Amino acid sequence: MPILRRAVLPIILLSSPLAAQDAAGENGVAEVAEPAAGWNPALWDLADSEFAPEAAWRFGQLDNGLRYIIRRNDRPENTALVRMEIAAGSLDEREEELGFAHFVEHMAFNGSTNVPEGEMVKLLERLGLAFGADTNASTGMERTQYKLDLPRADPELLDTALMLMRETAGELTFDEEAVARERGVILAERRTRNTYALRNSIDSLEFFFPESRAAQRIPIGTEETLAAADAAGLRAFWEREYVPSDTVLVVVGDFDPDLVEAAITDHFADWQAASSPDQPSAGPVESADRGREAIYLDPALTEQVTIGRTGVWIDRPDTETNRRDTLLRAVGNRILGRRLQRLQRSEDPPFRGVSAATSNFFEAARSTQLMAASEEGRWPRAIATVIEEYRRMLEHGPTAGEIAEQTANLRTAFDNARANAATRSNAAFTAEAFRIARGESVPTGPAQDYALYERYESEITPEAVLAAMRADAIALDDPLIRFSGRVAPEGGLGAVRAAVDAALRKPVSAPAEGDVGQFAYTDFGPPGTIVEDERIPDLGIRTLRFANGTMLNLKTTDLSDDRVMVRLTLDGGKLLESRAEPLAVELTPLLSAGGLGRHSRDELQSILAGRSVGASFGAGDEVFVSNATTTPGDLELQLQLMAAYLTDPGYRAEGLGPWKRSLDDFFAQLGRTPQSALSEGLGPILSDSDPRFTRQPIEAYRALDYEVLREAIADRLENGALEIAMVGDFDEEEAIRLVARTFGALPQREAQFRPYDQGQRQRSFTDRRETFTLTHGGEPDQALLRFYWPTADQSDWELSSRLTLLARVVDLALTETLREELGQTYSALSASSQSNAYTGYGTFGIGAEVDVAQIAEARAAMVATIERIIAEGPDEDTLERARRPLLEGLANRFKTNGGWMAFTARAQSEEDQRERMLMAPERQEAITAAELQALAARYLDPARAVVIEVLPDAPAS
Repeated sequence: MPILRRAVLPIILLSSPLAAQDAAGENGVAEVAEPAAGWNPALWDLADSEFAPEAAWRFGQLDNGLRYIIRRNDRPENTALVRMEIAAGSLDEREEELGFAHFVEHMAFNGSTNVPEGEMVKLLERLGLAFGADTNASTGMERTQYKLDLPRADPELLDTALMLMRETAGELTFDEEAVARERGVILAERRTRNTYALRNSIDSLEFFFPESRAAQRIPIGTEETLAAADAAGLRAFWEREYVPSDTVLVVVGDFDPDLVEAAITDHFADWQAASSPDQPSAGPVESADRGREAIYLDPALTEQVTIGRTGVWIDRPDTETNRRDTLLRAVGNRILGRRLQRLQRSEDPPFRGVSAATSNFFEAARSTQLMAASEEGRWPRAIATVIEEYRRMLEHGPTAGEIAEQTANLRTAFDNARANAATRSNAAFTAEAFRIARGESVPTGPAQDYALYERYESEITPEAVLAAMRADAIALDDPLIRFSGRVAPEGGLGAVRAAVDAALRKPVSAPAEGDVGQFAYTDFGPPGTIVEDERIPDLGIRTLRFANGTMLNLKTTDLSDDRVMVRLTLDGGKLLESRAEPLAVELTPLLSAGGLGRHSRDELQSILAGRSVGASFGAGDEVFVSNATTTPGDLELQLQLMAAYLTDPGYRAEGLGPWKRSLDDFFAQLGRTPQSALSEGLGPILSDSDPRFTRQPIEAYRALDYEVLREAIADRLENGALEIAMVGDFDEEEAIRLVARTFGALPQREAQFRPYDQGQRQRSFTDRRETFTLTHGGEPDQALLRFYWPTADQSDWELSSRLTLLARVVDLALTETLREELGQTYSALSASSQSNAYTGYGTFGIGAEVDVAQIAEARAAMVATIERIIAEGPDEDTLERARRPLLEGLANRFKTNGGWMAFTARAQSEEDQRERMLMAPERQEAITAAELQALAARYLDPARAVVIEVLPDAPAS
């Protein structure tokens, strides 16, 4: 699909100018909020905004033009995010510079005045930041952003982070040899991303916006310009575009803002002011463009028809009127989306995928596009249905019932945000900061947003929504039409045009007003009684057991106000599958799609409008798991919903409609990239074609239905051991009462999770130690190389910890060899995977995606790297660079509800795992280089590896 920027909808939405300064206190008394420090709307291209930011933000600008935004926040506690964004991207590139913005981003990690080449990432790893996870950067068409996630809000670490940002901004060295090495990495990245999906997106962009600069400025660049890039050219781009006036620093975290502001000044005040050219427009886009058609074919593509027209971009200042209109359009688009979703959920859905929206194409145009994806040959019905529903909305508007459903959802979203205002995350504030930095809107705070939503809610009428959507939409007369798929449409483009024209002319009726029923699952019998009630002293987790066998684990926290994580763990999972029935629980993720006995899934969505509840269901190796995040006010309904799926799943055939329609496309895409080919081939190779770990023929999936799933899981739903966990902001006694009325009220269940017999727990690792060759249908220069060794299961805690650390050591060594020294791959990998379900089973794997011409050299380099670790072990610096980020992650586990859930979810059924997790830092600290060397010698003998080479079907010419 084309790259479109959607109009900003602050669901951080609305706030009046007065409300931005005055908010109701806890007793309803207006309190005067401290204004944001240093706020100057003209500095942020927001002079036409009618709003002021909520208190606690700090804004500033240095004399050289660099701007900064600071926000103190303690969620997660004692951590911080540091971001530097340069208003330079691929749109700024000249014809001979295609890909240079992205190339410069890479060079930021390859040497500067005060940080030698190759040392930036190592320096950060020594401080506990993992490359990729905590240290990263990204380049888009309009901007480049550098990202550091600080695991500790330590002033020295902040100083280092800002020093590195300053080096990137004004001190890069662009050594010619470093450029040559990094060119290989970038070409490898380009090669890896060159998939059928990307090529389809680029073609679509070029079709709908043919003369635009954006269509010619994909950030990855071209092979020709990248091959010709040299140090002088990259430096010229960097010096021209990286200037203080185009740079914004954002620091959000557990720091004193005075300290942060002083540190920014200290590091960046000496950066010399300079000007750079204005960023070119992403256009031009011709709004009169119409009547063209195109076909794009690829053997892996889903059949899809997209129609569209473009219009003039509308500058919508951040005013009350525009926020209200944005809200009205959002309601209309949500209603249209619900109508299309309802059709897609039917037993015989008219389309596989669908979208209908008017979006901004940067600031160059607006575009209204309708898209329908379908099974092969069924495009006429698909696109006609989308056009009909879109026109029904634009001609007749929404119903009162549809408005009520969406306003209920919106009110709840605003209310939930307000309740959680004091415990927003660093990431949430960072996103708000960049809305300011990019001149999009002023974040005014959840309390004010809720107040103005309340004021506007009465104005969200069918008539107002219809008027707002009509004012925004672009007429689709004589539209552009693009067909993509595996085979050309029958009748060619003439047939597609005729079908679209007919659908645009066909009369459409008004929508019917639907009825919304009441939730039927509120009584599960007499409340259960508690027979055990204890508290784990070191963690404060309360564990209870009901007379019917249900286990309940509770951990209250103050980490996220008004949020409760709920997890249901049920005995079963993939261990219910067998060689004879390898797909027995394949449909488990679709259980909720089948609705309940007394409500379809679609009915549930309307019934539960305005409530913070959900129902997922998935299969792990030996358990089924359902997760949800709710609020204290909706906790009872959340538990009722989960209990309803446990006791009365609907198994409605409509739940499988979209899935069944996707099978042909899914199988057509298998093996079309090296990674896909590996994913398909790895299981059969390692398991000697055990059907439980091998893709089955498409006919086997077509034969599946809910009766197969019901037969496999009905006994577990009714009788399996059950453990409920809650983490977050709730009252323990109330939670116990609610569980007693739901899960505690169910009939007697098994008291313990089943051990399962050894036959079910057997998973073999092939005895064949040889090279296997798989082929893929992607580009002829793409190849993939993997080594795999058998290890052990998770039962030995010390061994597991050492294998985890060894994987990180090997990852660093491979990255340094394959990426930094040889420039052969975008990313190498190393991973240890140990099973908790299959006795004795574990794997250790390494690999990389490389150019097919380099596969022999890459293989030799990988073998040499492993042999060096076996012969010498890791040096102390490598060991610490591998260990520090791991230890920081372990230290921060208890700063989020998700981290606590890992300890709470199975606090009773896996009591031993609690000690295992708590002792992990101590075990990691004790591991020596000699122990890792011995471990590598024990498991990673290159001569004993299973080697998989994934090569192209067609050799490179």
